[in-house]
Amino acid sequence: MNKNRIEGNAKIAGGAVKEAAGKVIGDDQMAAEGKAKKVEGHAQNAAGKIQEAGKALKDTAKKALD
Repeated sequence: MNKNRIEGNAKIAGGAVKEAAGKVIGDDQMAAEGKAKKVEGHAQNAAGKIQEAGKALKDTAKKALD
């Protein structure tokens, strides 16, 4: 797991907490900020997955050429 996946997962978790807290206390803005943070986390996590897939592809190609 690379840095982007770790940070993305942390944003997802933090955003979920903030969104839930906003809903509990009736703060729509806080809930929306939490939801936005979750979306940001999912995007960062996806970027990390793409990086990992690219590295795996590179490693596979290198082994095939050796």
